[in-house]
Amino acid sequence: MSSSTQPEHHPIAVVGAGLGGLVLARVLHVRGIPCTVFDLEASADARAQGGMLDLHTESGQAALHAAGLWEEFLAAVHTGGEAMRIVGRDGTVLLAEQDDGSAPGENAHSRPEIDRTDLRRILLGSLPAGTVRWGAKATGATPLGGGRHAIEFADGRTVTTDFLIGADGAWSRIRPLLSDATPLYSGVSFVEADLHDAAVRHPATAELVGQGMMFALHGQQGLLTHLETDGSVHAYIARRVDADWLPSLDFTDTGAARAAVLQHFDGWDDRLRALIADADGPLTPRAIHALPIDHRWPRTPGVTLLGDAAHLMSPFAGEGANLAMLDGAELATALADHPDDPEKALARYEEVLFPRSSETAAQSAESLDIIFSDDSPRGLLEMFTAVRS
Repeated sequence: MSSSTQPEHHPIAVVGAGLGGLVLARVLHVRGIPCTVFDLEASADARAQGGMLDLHTESGQAALHAAGLWEEFLAAVHTGGEAMRIVGRDGTVLLAEQDDGSAPGENAHSRPEIDRTDLRRILLGSLPAGTVRWGAKATGATPLGGGRHAIEFADGRTVTTDFLIGADGAWSRIRPLLSDATPLYSGVSFVEADLHDAAVRHPATAELVGQGMMFALHGQQGLLTHLETDGSVHAYIARRVDADWLPSLDFTDTGAARAAVLQHFDGWDDRLRALIADADGPLTPRAIHALPIDHRWPRTPGVTLLGDAAHLMSPFAGEGANLAMLDGAELATALADHPDDPEKALARYEEVLFPRSSETAAQSAESLDIIFSDDSPRGLLEMFTAVRS
């Protein structure tokens, strides 16, 4: 084969431009190490990136410090976003916590909120031009020996790399190189909805849900909301239900889907039902999956995973994005600290990754059971009371 037909080579290749992959690329850049990130999306703004994130001191915030982006983060924090409410289905506010107004870093328990789109914008803007290759949908990877791999893309292209990092989420195409594990349905399904310009168009609902997050729970279902920075309320209509519930609904017919979901909330306060009945735009179904709590893999030369590709869990510990960012920062630091011994770097990274992921995944599974129990919201109220006491 002539040199002109040799596949493009990248010393470090990251598959997936989510938060974890971008933090990895940024920390490597800070340490003077280039990498290339491949992502299936056509561009940085090809799709919505989701709602608010609360960044934890020991994980998401630590990653931003390592990335040298702390000041940029502070400028984008959603003031007041740490407020939280637990509400009964009759609209009674059972617990309300206000944002104490402390700046991130001042309070050890501070978990400042930021819009995921803003955070991703900060990370993308901190990388050299051309670091992220858009429209590159990886379909798989093949070991070439000596820790090197070939990555195959949907458009027929192939690139090679010395170090392959799977940051490509729940349905990772890189994970099969390391593990036979696949995500399993957690037992909870979401339908996502939005109320735009909530304070003006839906003032009663906006007043009830408050300035931050709200949990409205009864039995094995609930309405979980965030107030977004643009004034909209983003709602997760959540039910502990068989996996065939979402496929039974026709989400191409928004009116019919809205009515079908709303019927499960008969008897709930009208301010809460409005999150479904008055939702703007289409509804988005999302079945919640998780990898096994103790997911790990043998040390395999030249390849590893981070974020959901490594430890997909339900969102009920609030740790998914935080852990992905910490994974990215720690992996980049390990690679930079051991430039002549990458296997030592990967072993060091995974040695910390596995027990931390298992512990957090167990917490997430436990929280799911508490939130979606027959007597909810009692368990969640008790959990918050215990934490604050």
